[in-house]
Amino acid sequence: MLRIVGLGPGDPDLLTLGSREALRAVGRAVTVLAPPDLVLFLESEGVAVLRGMVTDQGLFVRGSTEVIDGFVERLDGSDLALGILGNPLSDFAGLPMLLRALERRRIVAEIVPGMPRATLSASITMPLLPLPPGSSHQNWDDLVQIMARLRRSCPWDREQTHESLVRYLIEESYEVVDAIEGGVDAELCEELGDLLFQIVFHAQLATERGKFSVADVIDSLSNKMIRRHPHVFGDVAVASVAEVWQNWDQLKAQEASSASRTSKLDGIPRGMPALQRGQKMQEKAARVGFDWRDAREVTEKLAEELREFADAKVTAGKLASEDAHVREELGDVLFTIVNLARKLNIDAEGAMRDANAKFDRRFRYMEAYAIASGRDLTDMTLDELEDLWQAAKTAA
Repeated sequence: MLRIVGLGPGDPDLLTLGSREALRAVGRAVTVLAPPDLVLFLESEGVAVLRGMVTDQGLFVRGSTEVIDGFVERLDGSDLALGILGNPLSDFAGLPMLLRALERRRIVAEIVPGMPRATLSASITMPLLPLPPGSSHQNWDDLVQIMARLRRSCPWDREQTHESLVRYLIEESYEVVDAIEGGVDAELCEELGDLLFQIVFHAQLATERGKFSVADVIDSLSNKMIRRHPHVFGDVAVASVAEVWQNWDQLKAQEASSASRTSKLDGIPRGMPALQRGQKMQEKAARVGFDWRDAREVTEKLAEELREFADAKVTAGKLASEDAHVREELGDVLFTIVNLARKLNIDAEGAMRDANAKFDRRFRYMEAYAIASGRDLTDMTLDELEDLWQAAKTAA
């Protein structure tokens, strides 16, 4: 295996974490046009740098067939890394010829991109100047470059991984929801930006590992949307939303990502909030005809589940809170309520958030009223708390 690794513009500080780890994993490397201080840095990182395997490094980079073939002939069958100054995908004109030569010898090639010698590296080394208010705006390329610079220069950003960022991705998603429900456009704009930053962050981490870039994310998404909307981008005619869903499921089933799925329920994240996941599963089942005819039937089922829950609670007695059967029956009640919400075209998760927000408002009113009266809620009787709750329902 030959791992072709981008060394960045030449400054050890601009060597991406992905490139450094890729070189260290192989343990030995040939560098092309690398400055002496970068070579010394690699050796200090435990990478054995081999010399003399490339006869003319300038011609090698420019794509000399003779020099490239000579290099490939010198490979001894052991894994080796080839460090290319800059990004091999943009700064190595001889890359296609090298890949063909490796293929002829049945040598596996891996490519780990690095920072390009120009454009991105130049923007990273230049200071970011404050923008005059309202006079100019950052664009998409600026954001990608800012992210790369943060990975180079910020200690916190440098130590992040896909796994460590999960909590922030979830938090930012919920903050977007809060902004939407708050109805303040400025807050929504800001929170969408925070969520977008998480996506760019994950793409940067993948770029450093040579897996994919943010451009690949955009390309994959765009192609998927075009592919799954033939009624918009093609000549397929649809008469209803139901037909749109039917086409969507059929097209999705044909994609490579669906090849390993054995159930209609595969692909629904297990980490979803429980109400949301339950509704998603019910929607999937309904698309194959496994569904109630109308909301009335679900209401009757809910009454049945409530009776079963009550019976289980009576049987368990004082141990109801620890009884597995009581827990199971309560879960059935909740699942049926989600089904009822779906049949009424209500988002169960959203309805629960609304109920939470309403309780939050009213309970805070109770607390404020008690403080204004010189009392504490814990000192009030149940009847007093109920009266205060009724007042809160009127006021909040």
